[in-house]
Amino acid sequence: MNEDLKNNPKLSGIDPEKLSMLQGLAQKGAGMSPSDLLPFLMQSASQGKSNGLHFNQQEISAILNVMKMGKSPEETAKIDRIVSMMKMIK
Repeated sequence: MNEDLKNNPKLSGIDPEKLSMLQGLAQKGAGMSPSDLLPFLMQSASQGKSNGLHFNQQEISAILNVMKMGKSPEETAKIDRIVSMMKMIK
């Protein structure tokens, strides 16, 4: 997710504050291994909820689609596995 999320038309319906938070997470999480990424995302999700940030299903779907753009099938599958693990932990 190298591009600026705030300027992505597929995410235009998402609150700019949420997009700023996501941009920061993308930068912090860049280069993390999948084993490090899951705990990082879980902690970030918890912190976001504590700060009153909630994402609806449409927002989550749009964000995941943008994350997958330009990725290899292996990277896309990795994203799907992380999302599945996060759903199981909820």
